[in-house]
Amino acid sequence: MFSEIHLPKGFKCAGISAGIKPTGVKDMALILSEEPACAAGVFTTNQVCAAPVKVCREHLKYGVARAIVMNSGIANACTGAEGIVAAKDMAAEAARLIGCAPQEIFVCSTGKIGPQLPLDRIEAGIAKLFDAALIENVQETAEAMMTTDTRPKVSVAEIEIEGRPVKIVGFAKGAGMIEPNMATMLSYITTDAAVERSALQSALKRAVDQSFNRISIDGDQSTNDTVLALANGAAETRPLNEASHDWCVFEQALGQVCFELAMMIVHDGEGADKFVTVRVAGAASAEDAEWAARAVANSMLNKTAWAGTYPDWGRIMDAIGYSKAKVVEEKVDIFYDDTQAVAGGRRSGVAQEDLIKVVSQTDFAININLRIGEGEAVVYTCNCTEEYVRINY
Repeated sequence: MFSEIHLPKGFKCAGISAGIKPTGVKDMALILSEEPACAAGVFTTNQVCAAPVKVCREHLKYGVARAIVMNSGIANACTGAEGIVAAKDMAAEAARLIGCAPQEIFVCSTGKIGPQLPLDRIEAGIAKLFDAALIENVQETAEAMMTTDTRPKVSVAEIEIEGRPVKIVGFAKGAGMIEPNMATMLSYITTDAAVERSALQSALKRAVDQSFNRISIDGDQSTNDTVLALANGAAETRPLNEASHDWCVFEQALGQVCFELAMMIVHDGEGADKFVTVRVAGAASAEDAEWAARAVANSMLNKTAWAGTYPDWGRIMDAIGYSKAKVVEEKVDIFYDDTQAVAGGRRSGVAQEDLIKVVSQTDFAININLRIGEGEAVVYTCNCTEEYVRINY
């Protein structure tokens, strides 16, 4: 799928099998910057967070990155002091091979919570990754990040800064444990633009809030959620910040990459076969609109209704009613795409067959107007089928 894509200048990547997963599929990935890169990151807000998240938070204070090393199959979460040591050992081994400080290495893990990492395989895998790293190994890297994903996820944006070509390439993995309260999965963004550290951090946070924080598959937030952005300046432009002439171009491209990756995650939701956009308008505030939209998107009653092509608008009314949003029942309008199901809090009189036609589509929207104020929000979600249960039991 992504064999023709190359990383931005000055980056290399690799994906290999280190024997962590019993099936022998790819299970370790590397993203390497030939020169020190400015680093930004956003992490899970779950009070139970994995050892690599704790280590990455500390390393982010250093502000410089040479590499990201990750494994799939084992999350290294709820592993105590031994897990912290393992995460630090991963960073130390990569740093030894590069000849840099361990704080310049970011480590990530994804997979089953509880087991300890097999450090002998991890360390051997790191050596294999460095031997295999090339600018064009995008497909292999994306595949190595996968757990229950059915397909790799990569997004590319090419822009001009100061008349020079600049590239942004992003990776993501995620199909389950997806509910925003930060980032919801693993994602790595690389760019050969030069960006000041504080500006990159702010831009990444804004991009995450409008992309990864707008999606929900099953309402379960992960212990390992991490989004990292590396800007190595290999395009030889002046460092960007919010006052730069081309800042808006760069920030828009970064947001585009994050949004495309987020949409790929929802389309690849575990067991899902329908993509649903939930829009709320007319709320008392943007916060109220978001509360209402999330309540609808996360409702298992709604997700299963969509799976059964059952347009039960009553479940939508119920969800917005128990959300924290201010709701006046008699003012609520609900549309399935452009077909109105509820007018003023009551059945609109539309034929059930017309609503069934909408929810039979693989991509449709639930549009809600609370008719109280000007607040708006959108959340992207999917249905929940029997296959989700099979994947997770």
